[in-house]
Amino acid sequence: MMTFSAAIAQLQQELQNIRYNEAGCRQICIALSDEEDALAWLGAQHCWPQLYMMHRNERAAVAACGEVMHFDDIHQAQAFSRWLPANVQIWGANDFAGEHGFLFLPRLMWQRRGKECSLILTLCSETSLSDDILRAQIFLTALRPWQPLPPLSLSLCHRQHHPDKPEWIQLVEQATDAILKGSMEKVVLARATDLQFTSAVSPVSLLAASRAVNQGCYHFLLAFDQHQAFIGSTPERLFLRQQTELFTEALAGTVANPPDNELAEQYAFWLRHDDKNQHENMLVVEDICQRLQSIVSGLALMAPEIIRLRNVQHLRRRIHGQLRQINDALCLSRLQPTAAVAGVPRNRARDFISRYESFPREWYAGTLGYLSRQRSEFSVSLRSAFVHDRCVRLYAGAGIVAGSDAEREWQEIENKAAALASLLYDAAVVDILKKEVQA
Repeated sequence: MMTFSAAIAQLQQELQNIRYNEAGCRQICIALSDEEDALAWLGAQHCWPQLYMMHRNERAAVAACGEVMHFDDIHQAQAFSRWLPANVQIWGANDFAGEHGFLFLPRLMWQRRGKECSLILTLCSETSLSDDILRAQIFLTALRPWQPLPPLSLSLCHRQHHPDKPEWIQLVEQATDAILKGSMEKVVLARATDLQFTSAVSPVSLLAASRAVNQGCYHFLLAFDQHQAFIGSTPERLFLRQQTELFTEALAGTVANPPDNELAEQYAFWLRHDDKNQHENMLVVEDICQRLQSIVSGLALMAPEIIRLRNVQHLRRRIHGQLRQINDALCLSRLQPTAAVAGVPRNRARDFISRYESFPREWYAGTLGYLSRQRSEFSVSLRSAFVHDRCVRLYAGAGIVAGSDAEREWQEIENKAAALASLLYDAAVVDILKKEVQA
């Protein structure tokens, strides 16, 4: 099997020997060794956009860089995908509101499925592929060789929560008052934590560190340019579509996951039987089913299960059915944002969030994944962070229902944020946190 460098050389050779004068889309695929980490290879490149995603089952992953086509929303991407071969994938992200996107047809994509790896070069033109071959040759020439990732070595100089704890307590009280008055049943409140370091943060190194310890998650990175990237390790799928078969899930209800297995089992038992968490999860189930009933037939609900992650455990119910028509943009608009990230009823919860949250969610609690005519899958962009040079904004949220306790919900978002925050906190950071506690 070939290394990255050998496979790229092979692609360059093949481009010299082919002639495509017609319009269309063509892909050249080279079998590849799985010995080199594709995330490290991606981190060595100086071309953008860049995208990495490892599936939560750990059997599939992609690393992509460069773009053939760019799309500002899923409607544009879906319209273009109808012109592509059935298996060609458009990758990217959609924001929380589902109104804006950053999606692209990758120029070069490393792909792993099970034990098989390949490097895929895409050529695409609505006029003549010969022009795009020239662009692809220039692109390949600029690629850099694989090199190992540098470890995270950071020193924190500032930290700020939005909202801070007193503001959070007030916000939760406002939410529970609105719920008691009947204006909504649930709202998901979020916190942004801004961290500023003395040197630039490598989003690729941060994701690699998260991938090593946060099992059972979709690990994703979308680098817009050399300064800005959105990364995360999320446990939640928005939907998977295989032809007309649709799979989604309700992931809501949370408890801590202590390292002691016996204690963790006790917490899981409590989560299975706690009325507040069961109610929160069923609100999400009912909202999803109601939103899908006109476009999906034979909706089936699976038994509840506990998902155990590094810092928290979640209650999950899987849902599936048959789509009446293939329309990923419609699926996204019906499901995003779900009650698990916004609330119930959706519009009233979103109005509350828009009015009272002190920061824009942007890509947080949106979706990231791919679409194609054959198959599409999007994860929900939770346990995430936006990296901008020396600054990192961490996101975490908690579902508020009748009876929610502000102190307990604060601890929940602390546990969720720790999935990434704990990887950034070194000894210097501990000193800062101690000073904050003493103050």
